[in-house]
Amino acid sequence: MKQFKTLLIAIVALFGAQTINAQAKLAHVDTNEIMLKMPAVIDGQNQLKKLGETYDKDYKLLVDEYQAKIKKYDAEGATVTDAVNQTRQVEVQDMIKRINEFKETAQTELQKKEADIMKPITEKIRASIEKVGKAKGFQYVLNAETLLLKDGTDITPDVKKDLGF
Repeated sequence: MKQFKTLLIAIVALFGAQTINAQAKLAHVDTNEIMLKMPAVIDGQNQLKKLGETYDKDYKLLVDEYQAKIKKYDAEGATVTDAVNQTRQVEVQDMIKRINEFKETAQTELQKKEADIMKPITEKIRASIEKVGKAKGFQYVLNAETLLLKDGTDITPDVKKDLGF
């Protein structure tokens, strides 16, 4: 009988431990809020804005040059030979091609620059979330942006503090 009680207590303790382990500790973090207020992200956005403005300025110069040539060629079209008009037509087509290539290259370079700027920042945020989550004993940290109900532990302030802002 005594062995039976001991066995029963061991079984209850075993199931109780499994129940406790089955309840994972969860928290959430608002990565969007962190990204909007993180100084490194703001600096990166400013860099991208300046680069974009430079590309826009260069693009506008190309388009203005194209429009000026079109205007000039239209005005002179009736007074020059067909050979000159054909040469000008090829020149205009080349300009259109250069403008389109410039636009595509600028977009590609902006996207690459954004990825280069944001990759280390997102890695730093992710590492901070993991660090804070583990330090506070959480097994899972969910992104609050995708949650319908956020009535739980929010570690966003702790992550911001860890990141230094």
